[in-house]
Amino acid sequence: MKRSYSFAAALLFAGCATPGASSSPQASSQSSEAMTGAQAPADAASGPVALGLGAQPGEAGVVARGQAASAAEPMPRKNPGAVKVEFYVMSQCPFGVNVMNKVKGVVDRLGPDIDFTLDFIGTVSEDGTPSSMHGPDEVLGDIAQLCAARYAPSKYLDLIVCQNHNVHEVASNWEACAQTNGLPVESIKACVSGPEGRQLVAESFQRSKDRGARGSPTMFVNGVPYSGRRSASAFLRSFCGTFVQGRPVVCSDLPSAPEVRVTILSDKRCEGCEPTRWDKMLRARLENPVFKSLDYAEAEARALYRSLGDPRAALPLVLFDSSLDSDQEAAGLLRAHLRPLGAYQALSTGGSWIPACLDPKGCSRQECKNTLTCRKEGPRRLELFVMSHCPFGVRALQAMDEVLQAFDKKVDFQVHFIGKGTAEKGLQSMHGEAEVDEDVRELCTMKHYKNYEWMKYVRCRGQDFRSTDWQKCAVDGIDARVIEKCAAGEGRKLLEKDFQIAEGLGIGASPTWVANGTHEFNASGAEEVKARFCGFNGNRIKGCEKTLSGPATTKGGECGK
Repeated sequence: MKRSYSFAAALLFAGCATPGASSSPQASSQSSEAMTGAQAPADAASGPVALGLGAQPGEAGVVARGQAASAAEPMPRKNPGAVKVEFYVMSQCPFGVNVMNKVKGVVDRLGPDIDFTLDFIGTVSEDGTPSSMHGPDEVLGDIAQLCAARYAPSKYLDLIVCQNHNVHEVASNWEACAQTNGLPVESIKACVSGPEGRQLVAESFQRSKDRGARGSPTMFVNGVPYSGRRSASAFLRSFCGTFVQGRPVVCSDLPSAPEVRVTILSDKRCEGCEPTRWDKMLRARLENPVFKSLDYAEAEARALYRSLGDPRAALPLVLFDSSLDSDQEAAGLLRAHLRPLGAYQALSTGGSWIPACLDPKGCSRQECKNTLTCRKEGPRRLELFVMSHCPFGVRALQAMDEVLQAFDKKVDFQVHFIGKGTAEKGLQSMHGEAEVDEDVRELCTMKHYKNYEWMKYVRCRGQDFRSTDWQKCAVDGIDARVIEKCAAGEGRKLLEKDFQIAEGLGIGASPTWVANGTHEFNASGAEEVKARFCGFNGNRIKGCEKTLSGPATTKGGECGK
């Protein structure tokens, strides 16, 4: 089973992504939430504008794709050989917002030597309704920015950066930003409120789909996926590096990026350690990394491990030496996720592979007792690790209702939550304090209502998990006063212990399943959960013969990958 990334890694490397979004460099993001809605129809980009026939060689400089010749101002000209840069974003995705803020100054500095295009990521339903991951306001924000690009191609990035000061208001703050930055307000307003804006966004969504852009941001430089650091200096160095001759003046005196040495210590016996993935992910934070990969089977690796002075250090280990200090920007980005380990700074990876646990009598060591390697295997046991505000985790819990019915509730099903911290110093979860509070309430319900009676509360909360009105789900024998008393008393200590289970196993992605205490797997939908669980139990459980809803296999999303 492949190891999930840690909570810290999720914060470091996350992006806004549609379900099944690639984790390859071109996606430049990891799945954290999911966008729903039908795919854009295949013919959504029909016609000359939809095909992107706007900017012709020698004409365009900075423009959102689909720019028409009817723009209110002349198209900015570009120089022959200008670097072609494509950005695909969501207007309310914080990661997309960040790169737009960073790239704007670079576009200004390169001027006619950059051909910058912008498209948005979303879907269009069969009836022509556009939708995007963060809701209707995001679609309106996309439309406003596309209309600004159409009628003010040299100034629309000023409007976008202005809007980004309050990204939650992109549906409406465009007008004030247009006035402040001298864009044609009335032309943009007519575009936003009329069919032109809807056509522009449908065409933009289709171009993103055609490009395979599902994660925000997805970026290309001269047709090559960009997976480097998302900073102004890194963007400028990358763009300048494409010029073979006739380099722009702004590129002539750029200093080289400082070299940072990184050692990745792993173990080929650990299927989920995947050292190559850390290589790819870290390139998004380090401009000039020098990687060294070591396997625990090598004498050099074992010597390094011993020198760290911590026999409980779990693999994979990502170690930085003092060269990290030479890249202050990278050091700042990583500092909160580093801890001293021997002569190095170690990145939090959420790893759980302790080599000593495989030694003779290794499982008797305290640090090994809660690892998958040393856990006792027990049949008919199914554990689900989730975050209560993760939509994918919520769907997994909803699917379990059908699975439990298929087995007549004669399996040992347990739910554990993913997070970190202590009751005394504070508990943290990916989706904030509200998620911690709901984790506590659900644990309290599980403690006080047995025989899966607690599922009634969990099922109800899953229908509107962001609502603060949790009391409406305390019905049918579930007493809100019991939950409140537990939450105010022992609840946080219960959650602290529950977090420790996931941390000990190195589980950081919601949902993650564990069968029989030792077999970690991913599944989406009742039928796939049942099939995987039955497979680990030799299909000997009554109910395995039933066919449940959902596909047998599917590629679902997750929080905290």
